[in-house]
Amino acid sequence: MMMMMMIPALLLAFISLAAAEHLDTLYPDLEHSRTIYVTENAPRLSVTSHPSKVASRRGGNATLPCDISREQSAAPSGKMRIKWTKLTSDFLKEVDVFAAMDHHKRSYGSFHGRVHLRGSSPMDASLVIADIGLEDYGKYKCEVIDGLEDAAAVVSLDLDGVVFPYYPRLGRYNLNFHDAERACRDQDAMVASVEQLRGAWRGGMDWCNAGWLSDGSVQYPITAPREPCGGKDTAPGVRSYGLREKDKNQYDVFCFTSHYKGSVYYLIHPSKLTYDEAWRACQQDGGQIAKVGQMYAAWKLLGYDRCDGGWLADGSVRYPISRPRARCSPNEAAVRFSGFPDKKHKLYGVYCFKARH
Repeated sequence: MMMMMMIPALLLAFISLAAAEHLDTLYPDLEHSRTIYVTENAPRLSVTSHPSKVASRRGGNATLPCDISREQSAAPSGKMRIKWTKLTSDFLKEVDVFAAMDHHKRSYGSFHGRVHLRGSSPMDASLVIADIGLEDYGKYKCEVIDGLEDAAAVVSLDLDGVVFPYYPRLGRYNLNFHDAERACRDQDAMVASVEQLRGAWRGGMDWCNAGWLSDGSVQYPITAPREPCGGKDTAPGVRSYGLREKDKNQYDVFCFTSHYKGSVYYLIHPSKLTYDEAWRACQQDGGQIAKVGQMYAAWKLLGYDRCDGGWLADGSVRYPISRPRARCSPNEAAVRFSGFPDKKHKLYGVYCFKARH
């Protein structure tokens, strides 16, 4: 009797061993140490974000969508927690933006007082951001925790703006990553992202000097392949040097700026000015000398056109051309660059910026 009971067990073991050997033959790289759990029940809590990208502008508002859904049979725990975080450009960490549970709500850092939940229904976790700044650009994560269940979705906030290449008076390839961040910030801009540079390239940007991007990579956009810029037989595209050492390597930088509250204008003055005289003249007119980012925003976003070279805050002389014509910019619409003249002896006009409150 004992022998008869053992035969089915031995037969089952033999079948299991044969099945395992068959799996080894089909999947030689299968990790036997990994345990795979299979459940028949789908998650009872889910979070979706549609659309997954929202566009706005500096100074505007935006609503980042986040919708919660739960199986009807799954009762809420009464302690649902909603948390919004911002992902850094290198995705290495998350920055707290907003958290809510029951009647308790909290905003963090630079978002304090500017964010709240739309709350059109108990299942609406959408985040409203007011008075958007350049630093608000990027990807955000909406995470919902309800009891033992949690779910998350990611949404991007894009800004309408312009990418421009930049290097300071020191000359080309003199900025490490941290210097590049300061240089863009000083010119009313921020270091552009990879996506922003690619968007500028799709819009026709062609620039043969490599510059830092916000993820720590160094790239440059080429629409007309040529020998000094990666080779004339190569395809158009955004060339990449990959990630570089932020403290040691030195390049130019690609900056990004958006709309501003105010106006950029060429100051009508009876005579040409040195740099210091230009600075004072803008102050006497109730404004300040314009920054490079403000000049690019006026040119690209507002169609500013003026064929007079003028001082800007960084000591450069530039002028914006939206309508190409002889003696101004015959071949392309662009912000024309006349270099960094001697501040004490060279005389030019000046572009001023007057803020609107």
